[in-house]
Amino acid sequence: MTRNIKVSWGLKIVLLFAAAFLAGRGVGMAVEAGNKTWKKESFGQTSNQESADVWQTLDSDSGVVREAAGSWGLSFQEDGKPPVADVSAEEIAKYNAYYRKDTEEKVLYLTFDAGYENGNTTAILDALKKHNAPAAFFIVGHYLESSPDLVKRMIEEGHIVGNHSFHHPDMSQMNKEQFQKELGELEDLYQTTFGQEMAKYYRPPQGKYSDNNLQIASDLGYKTIFWSLAYVDWDVDHQPSREDALDKLTRRVHPGAIVLLHSTSKTNGEILDELLTKWEEMGYTFQSLSELP
Repeated sequence: MTRNIKVSWGLKIVLLFAAAFLAGRGVGMAVEAGNKTWKKESFGQTSNQESADVWQTLDSDSGVVREAAGSWGLSFQEDGKPPVADVSAEEIAKYNAYYRKDTEEKVLYLTFDAGYENGNTTAILDALKKHNAPAAFFIVGHYLESSPDLVKRMIEEGHIVGNHSFHHPDMSQMNKEQFQKELGELEDLYQTTFGQEMAKYYRPPQGKYSDNNLQIASDLGYKTIFWSLAYVDWDVDHQPSREDALDKLTRRVHPGAIVLLHSTSKTNGEILDELLTKWEEMGYTFQSLSELP
């Protein structure tokens, strides 16, 4: 009897998995269907300074796969068009949160997540300066403690320095006191270091969020910044090739995109000048997050 029960449950699991698979909602798989590929791209990096931001994309013409409840997810369905996000721009707008600008104007908002410094940020800043392109750098406590000169250069060259939290924890389940403390510690260090207040832009660590902490961030005067264009660039030991990076970032670019790149990526440091040139040739210009409505 025990064996029959196990077999029965095993069959049920297989059938459930098959159904999810056929519906395009399986996790961690790639399925070739005609000339289309369904696949998940996700972050899973952890380091002693920063857990990589978690998101995933689905290269298909239907369906959205989510990493887990409360993790930012995107479905890229058509080249040159905005992806479908887990929630609509209208749903998060009530919390002063953005993932793209709703526009047909070819404008891009460049953002970089900076958890630690490994030698690529100077090249990134050089490329931005060459193209007169404003950007936002979302930093954590360790980055400011270890690389204040680079943060100073960001400020002096007109870039926004945003709050990515002090310790880069999962903040989605924090209460208001915990949430405020995590952002406040970085605000205080920034004030002490540079003698000025930190800009009120927040990016959720690991891409994890809840309606409650989006509301808390808004109550604290922050705009929460997600993204609508990104690729898997975080793994320093398995960097994407120049060709793969340029292909994804030029095919998926779309009007009003908020672009997420990681400053720890060697590939990003090497291709950014070329990438910005290609985007400019496609008719795109660059604006600061401060120009969002």
